[in-house]
Amino acid sequence: MRGAAARAAMLLLAAAALLAACGRVGPVRPPGPPDQVTYPRTYPSR
Repeated sequence: MRGAAARAAMLLLAAAALLAACGRVGPVRPPGPPDQVTYPRTYPSR
């Protein structure tokens, strides 16, 4: 039983690591063409 529990825990850990890696890389950019963006910075701009 211990081997199955350890295997399940490792599988869960691997799945969590893969899901945590999802997302966009780089800084946040406003949507749309750059010449039509009214406010180029996100609020607050500090």
